[in-house]
Amino acid sequence: MASLPRFRPRLLDSLDGYSGAQFGTDLAAGVTVGVLALPLAMAFAIASGMSPQAGIFTAIVAGLVISALGGSRVQIGGPTGAFIVIVYGIVVQHGVANLLICTMLAGAMLLAMGFARLGSWIRFIPISVISGFTKGIAVLILLSQVKEFLGLQTEALPAEFFAKLAALWAALPTASAQSIALGAACVLLIALWPQRWRALPSPVVALVLGTAAAALLQLDVETIGSRFGGIPAGLPQLALPQVSLSAIGPLIFPAFTIAMLGAIESLLSATVADNMIDDRHDPNQELIAQGLANLVAPLFGGFCATGAIARTSTNVRMGARSPVAGIVHALTLLAIVLVAAPAARWIPLTVLSAILMVVAWNMAQWSEFRELRRFRMNYRIVLLATFVLTVIFDLTVAVEVGLVLAAVLFITRVSGLTEVRELALPVLDDAAGVAADARPVRVFEVFGTLFFGAANKIEPLLALADPKHPAQVIVLDLQKLINIDTTGLEMLATLQRKLAKNGKRLLLAGANAQPLSLFERSGFIGTLGRSNVCDSVSQAMARVLPGFSGDI
Repeated sequence: MASLPRFRPRLLDSLDGYSGAQFGTDLAAGVTVGVLALPLAMAFAIASGMSPQAGIFTAIVAGLVISALGGSRVQIGGPTGAFIVIVYGIVVQHGVANLLICTMLAGAMLLAMGFARLGSWIRFIPISVISGFTKGIAVLILLSQVKEFLGLQTEALPAEFFAKLAALWAALPTASAQSIALGAACVLLIALWPQRWRALPSPVVALVLGTAAAALLQLDVETIGSRFGGIPAGLPQLALPQVSLSAIGPLIFPAFTIAMLGAIESLLSATVADNMIDDRHDPNQELIAQGLANLVAPLFGGFCATGAIARTSTNVRMGARSPVAGIVHALTLLAIVLVAAPAARWIPLTVLSAILMVVAWNMAQWSEFRELRRFRMNYRIVLLATFVLTVIFDLTVAVEVGLVLAAVLFITRVSGLTEVRELALPVLDDAAGVAADARPVRVFEVFGTLFFGAANKIEPLLALADPKHPAQVIVLDLQKLINIDTTGLEMLATLQRKLAKNGKRLLLAGANAQPLSLFERSGFIGTLGRSNVCDSVSQAMARVLPGFSGDI
């Protein structure tokens, strides 16, 4: 039990000394974010191949659980654009019922990750990989909204990139001028909305004005009512999904993808929030809450959820400083469903697509492409490879390849920083006029990290073990050796063994704590001989040259 993380939602800490003034601020922030979340939740759900109410129920249920039980003070949870491509592919391939099972499997994985204290490990994913797949997802979201934005008359789009392009191209002659005009007007309204009026979210204004314009002008555009029959008014109904053991196997991999993306996005969102409010979230508690949210949401008709960066940032800018604002956000959405659900049937799909297009455009941060020239080639390769693979194949392949590329390039970079170089010996009476490579005592400095990617740097020293070589003693100065792994240790052991076989001697000088610890634990010091482990090069020289006195 001592290895399990402490289950301590940040809500409990936030209530200590909670004031009426803070509640007023949290209430205003929660209501604002709740209103903002309404069009986003519907748009994300429709783009994912789900019904609009599925998105709303996800935002209500998952948003409530994440705020009440999470490890961040201001995190807002719900459906996000990052899941659109994944969810759409699962719906097309496995169906909605299996998506709900897949979401619950992902929830169980997230829960296990939280209890296994893996929250901090997610931070090890390079920013180049995160930036690459975020931009790729943005492109796919934009592409998925072309059908609704242009009002194309076509069947459901395929999930595969090139097939989707072909389907959209074939349907272009059916584009609706009215749909394009209304969608373009909404995009312009959101983009040009004055910052001083940000208390009234621009997507909400676009939703209201776009719906009103379509109704008053009697525009011939598809609406939520014509596509889905509207949104049911009332509380989400609890229903257990039908689970078939034979169907679980093919869902494991998609569930893992959802879990990993949910973990990455939620912790990234929490980190962004920390920087805004000068706080520190509990990553393991956040993963536990995300897991519970994804376990519970499908029971009420919802699907996968995670921390939403845009809504969380809005929550902070509106003054929220506790999870109470997130709870209010979920209750606000519930109130809207109970009161205003019948009006949702008039919302044009092109308006929702316009909102989603702006969200996708903003999430990509395209300016980073222009700034790539400022970064090293390794960063560019990883980011661009992840971006292209996300667009053409899928997120899982992109992240896997991106991580492998990042690891290989990092290993190459670090191995290039590792050096083994000879140090000049002081001029001794018996060594005067003797060439360096003919001296019996040779001193080499090892700099950097001696790991599996750089262990070959020791190989040139093996030539000194040759019985015909004049060198009799090799001293390795390890003061600048930061780290060594078992492969590096094996190379040192090989060098020592070959030297000893030919009556020669290896001394280690100035080893730091980590290398010294590995030498002790592996038994290498016993093999080498404790007298051959010295505190400094000067001490080593004094042991092999009794007449030596000086400081190196």
